[in-house]
Amino acid sequence: METIFSTDSVHPRDRFDYWHSIACKKIIGHDSLPENRLTFQAEMKAGRFGNLDLVEFSNSPLQVSHTFAHVDRTNPDMAFLCYQLSGSVLVVQNGREVNLDAGTLMLLEPLLPYEARFSAGAKMLVIKAPRRELRARIGANRELTARRVTAERLDDNLALSLAAKLPDLAGRTTSITEEIVANHVLDLIGLSIGRTLGNAPGRVSNPKALLLAHIRSVVETRLSEPELDGQKVADIVGITFRYANALLAEQNTSLNRLILSRRLSRCRFALEDPNQPHRTIAEIAHGWGFSDMTHFGRCFKAAYGASPRDYQKAAQSGQAGRS
Repeated sequence: METIFSTDSVHPRDRFDYWHSIACKKIIGHDSLPENRLTFQAEMKAGRFGNLDLVEFSNSPLQVSHTFAHVDRTNPDMAFLCYQLSGSVLVVQNGREVNLDAGTLMLLEPLLPYEARFSAGAKMLVIKAPRRELRARIGANRELTARRVTAERLDDNLALSLAAKLPDLAGRTTSITEEIVANHVLDLIGLSIGRTLGNAPGRVSNPKALLLAHIRSVVETRLSEPELDGQKVADIVGITFRYANALLAEQNTSLNRLILSRRLSRCRFALEDPNQPHRTIAEIAHGWGFSDMTHFGRCFKAAYGASPRDYQKAAQSGQAGRS
């Protein structure tokens, strides 16, 4: 994580205004009012982990307002996962008040207005996740917005613990590791967010979100099985093949396309991995469930623009150039 702003190097009279301009650019557009301009202090760090943008910031007490005018100028491709590192912040969005204290998380919808009030000592990590990726895990249910995830359940504790580690891991692991871990982080956080509806009066769960998570989990854990196909996944999950595809159609995919894309992704990781030069392309493909090498080569080239052999050579050449 790189420190991109600190009030320590700015004259007290300019600190808040300077911070506000940086925060609008790096986090989200908003209006804000500090408790005390003359004593205002803040720091902001930014980084990237896999396909997740990370912004970690701390600031003196202030109030924030993200209005419809700001919404109109907001990037629609990202959704925000807000994890409170210390202090607290009160967020009002979608008709709900959420008090985030240290170790809790919520889904914040940047395409909806919200109000927030930061306490003294507040420090937050904002994980900007591709909307398509998050929607693939929890669907498009707006009722999941502004619901508090706590560490009371062991499963949720694991998700929150991984989220908290992202700033320390950013830029310190290989790109392959980052992509794998980022996917698992979204899987776990998606499950935790989906379960929050079970805490709401009159609701039992978010069945679509949980089914989508179950589908993805079955696919990920059984990719190495050559006989895995869409029908088998549906049978394991306990739903019909048709209904599973209807759920996935909302994310512009299907069971068989999901299986293929994840298998290809795993093969790409292996071809890029400098620790696996001893493995043949056929061994890698068979290891991730491909039984027909011609089919594998054709699908890989369609997905990544190069044959598996050419892709591996390019990856190895790039690694040699960096060594």
